[in-house]
Amino acid sequence: MSQVIPLGPASRMLTTREAATRLGVSLRTVQLWVEASILPAARTPGGHRRIPYNAVEALAMSMGLESLGEPGTAPSVPAAANAASHHAQERPLRIVLVAQERAWLAACVSALEVFGQSVSVETADNGYVALLRIGQEPPDLLVTTLELPGMDGLQMLKTLETHESLGGMRVWALTSESLERLGARGGLPPMVETLSLPVSPEALAIRTGRWVLARQSTDRGLRQELRQD
Repeated sequence: MSQVIPLGPASRMLTTREAATRLGVSLRTVQLWVEASILPAARTPGGHRRIPYNAVEALAMSMGLESLGEPGTAPSVPAAANAASHHAQERPLRIVLVAQERAWLAACVSALEVFGQSVSVETADNGYVALLRIGQEPPDLLVTTLELPGMDGLQMLKTLETHESLGGMRVWALTSESLERLGARGGLPPMVETLSLPVSPEALAIRTGRWVLARQSTDRGLRQELRQD
């Protein structure tokens, strides 16, 4: 949500188009991020959206983009080097997407490209391939539909529930079934969060963006605590 606020001459605010250019995404993507509260925004008395420069830079850094420094200045060499070193030390968050519809998977991968090197995305079109991907290296986030050929999503998630090493994995199950009907089929493991179908690639990208920012914030907090210890 955005609100009408007065903007003084010293305010560091960007238009949505300037924010889109800085982040390397479409104007519509920035608008969606504002609507989803991934980016804060205000409205001028004339009704135009303005986004705080610092918020855009914070998101840019989380996406692996080099800092521009203060508005109107070039980044210093040490600052750019430190930023590159910082991002080299941070591994991308690994996401596995599972769905039978390959066109939807491809659209989701394309929508998630806005996060750059912050995420690594793999796909599977059935439960068996998904288990192989997860067994090779547990992802940070698993997004799966329940209607899959061969081993369905419910069976796959029940199988994953028996692996204690996967306890830190975030799981989103996309389904059009009610919780009551899923319960009649044995229910979902406690680690699973359900999202109601249909889910567009853009909507998934917005939700993933919120998760990425929250996860990175948590990880940075843990690293600071370790350095203090």
